[in-house]
Amino acid sequence: MMAAVFCAQNGADVCLFEKNEKTGKKLYITGKGRCNFTNACNREEFLLHVPRNSRFLYSALSLFSPDDMMAWLENAGCPVKVERGRRAFPRSDKASDVTRALCSEMTRLGVSVRTDSEVAGINTVCEDGAERVRGLKLKNGSFFPSDAVIVATGGLSYPSTGSTGDGYRFARETGHPVTDLSPSLTGIELKEAWPSQLQGLSLKNVRITIFAGSKKRMSETGEMLFTHYGISGPLVLEASSILSGGSFKDCVISLDMKPAVSEEQLLTDVSELVRLGGAKTVANAVMPLFPRRMTEPFLIACGLDPHTPASQLPSSSRRAIAVGLKRLDMTPVSLRPFSEAIITRGGVDIRSVNPSTMGSRLVSGLYFAGEVLDVDAFTGGYNLQIAFSTGALAGRSAALQTFTA
Repeated sequence: MMAAVFCAQNGADVCLFEKNEKTGKKLYITGKGRCNFTNACNREEFLLHVPRNSRFLYSALSLFSPDDMMAWLENAGCPVKVERGRRAFPRSDKASDVTRALCSEMTRLGVSVRTDSEVAGINTVCEDGAERVRGLKLKNGSFFPSDAVIVATGGLSYPSTGSTGDGYRFARETGHPVTDLSPSLTGIELKEAWPSQLQGLSLKNVRITIFAGSKKRMSETGEMLFTHYGISGPLVLEASSILSGGSFKDCVISLDMKPAVSEEQLLTDVSELVRLGGAKTVANAVMPLFPRRMTEPFLIACGLDPHTPASQLPSSSRRAIAVGLKRLDMTPVSLRPFSEAIITRGGVDIRSVNPSTMGSRLVSGLYFAGEVLDVDAFTGGYNLQIAFSTGALAGRSAALQTFTA
């Protein structure tokens, strides 16, 4: 939709083909229906939240930055607000208002929108030794002639919204390499059984560190959630982005439940609770240190018997509790599937795309935008801004190319 807007703004006749019954279907579910559409930070800060191929986005973010996106929505009649972590939302907390703004702008600019119109492929022709776009083949068998085509189909995540990988097929059929695809920003399944006993328990202000062997891959503080399969929540989604596409061999996720307290101070606290516990079980004695539901599973994970009398707990076990509070290790075995992933890692190889235009280096008149590209970011509005910025650049470039061809 943003590609269509920028293309039409620059004078081109634009037709948007949507295989769903309505546009913006994925937008409706982003941010739990609130649509965290961008992050209110500058370009350099933004790129720090893009773990792969961040430099590819310089031109797109220069053309259409987070500030530009917020101003664009305000001008389109959708007031915005910025919340904790600089996450930007429509003031109404309704994702539908973002979609409505985009649709209204397309209508104002004369964009033709064809819903329930699935594209089967992209037609190209070889002229003077070079491939160029001729138009689209539709699923109903018809042909739509065009001087330029922008592929903005999304990835494989949330296939119920129509993201079923069509763009990757279009790319491959026109000679573009596609990197390995995997789910990202999703939950992590664990080898250990004890986390599933805590399903629904949320921990705030904890630290997660990912180790691959002796190498630290990530260390961040925030909120996480225990689930029936392992762990999820904001911290874990970011961790999944680091793990996505790689091997889990020798990987450990370490949980620090008390990041602001040293191990030695925790040992002192544990020893005092045990001393005061007397005839209580160790689980009851140290319960002030944990959410109630977590006490026994934690002690078992540390190799301790929760029913041991506190008065009989040796110093080595007190130390084990303090160490466990600072580093409780969990073993990742897999990521949750594409149907639960917020985004797809991988996509059209950026080496085949010009970052200054989003245009193909292989086929004249062909452009790519959004999640179909091999660029992805952490949570916080970054991925939607990447979609809007690359869409804006692709739209403008396609229009300008049409008039100079």
